Amino acid sequence: MIHKNKPELLAPAGDLERLRAALDYGADAVYLGRESFSMRAAASNFHSEAQLHEAVALAHQYGKPVYLTCNTLPRNEEIPTFPQFLREAQEAGADALILADLGLLAMARKLAPDMEIHMSTQTGIVNYGTCRALYDMGVTRAVLARELSLEEIAGIRAKIPADMELEVFVHGAMCMSFSGRCLLSAYLTGRDANRGACAQPCRWNYHLMESTRPGQYFPVEETDEGTYIFNAKDLCMIGHLQAGGRRGQPENRGAEQVRLLCGNCHECVPCGAGCR
Repeated sequence: MIHKNKPELLAPAGDLERLRAALDYGADAVYLGRESFSMRAAASNFHSEAQLHEAVALAHQYGKPVYLTCNTLPRNEEIPTFPQFLREAQEAGADALILADLGLLAMARKLAPDMEIHMSTQTGIVNYGTCRALYDMGVTRAVLARELSLEEIAGIRAKIPADMELEVFVHGAMCMSFSGRCLLSAYLTGRDANRGACAQPCRWNYHLMESTRPGQYFPVEETDEGTYIFNAKDLCMIGHLQAGGRRGQPENRGAEQVRLLCGNCHECVPCGAGCR
C-alpha cells in the first residue's frame, strides 16, 4: 500500500527482463502491453495469455500491481477483438486498464465493471473539467498531458474529487505533438505513432535546404552536428515529484534504463511529502 503522501513510482515493463528490473529496483507498480492495443508495438510485450499470466503473477509476488495498456486509437476492425482482450486481462488478474479511447472505455465499464480504469496521456487531459467528466464515467486515474506545467497540475489536483488519482510523466520523451498524438512518423515512414509504431522521427537530425539552392544544406543548430528541431527537451522531473500528482511514470526503453531510473526515483521519494 502506497502512503497517501508518497507518489507511486510506475515503471514500464516491455518484457520479463525489464519487469524484473523494475520490481527489483523500487517500482511500486508496473505497466505493460500485449500485441494488440499497445502503444509500444516494437517492444517484446506479453503476447500470449501464458506470458501475461506469468508477468502478473511475478509482480503480485512482489506485492506490486500491474496496469495493462490498451491506449492506442483503434480502428473499426479492431473493436470486435476488445472483449476477448478484456476477458484475458481479467483472467490474468491485471489490476487496471490504461485506456485512451472513449469507445473502449464504455466497453470496459460494461464488460469488466470491477476493473479500475486509468485514462492515458493520449486522451489529452489538460484541465479539471475533463478529469471530473472522466470520474463520472468511472475512471479512477487520469494520466495528465505531458505539456502541463507544475502549477497547472496542482490546480487540477485542487479541483477534482479527492479519491481520483493523477499520474504524470517524470522522465522520457516529449513528443512534438499534442499529448503524444503525432503524425510525423506516419507521414514520413508509414508507421503510425497513434497505434504504437512510432519511428521517432522527431529525434532525427535535420538540416534546412532552400528551394533554389538544391544540395546546399543549412544547419539549424547549436552545434556543428545539427539540432533536433522537432523534439522538445526530454522530461526530467526527479526534483519535482511532489507537485500534486500521486503517481509518477518514467518512460524508458532498456532494462538497464529501468534499473537506473527506478532506483534514482525511488531514492527521491522514500519518505513522503517534502522529500527530495
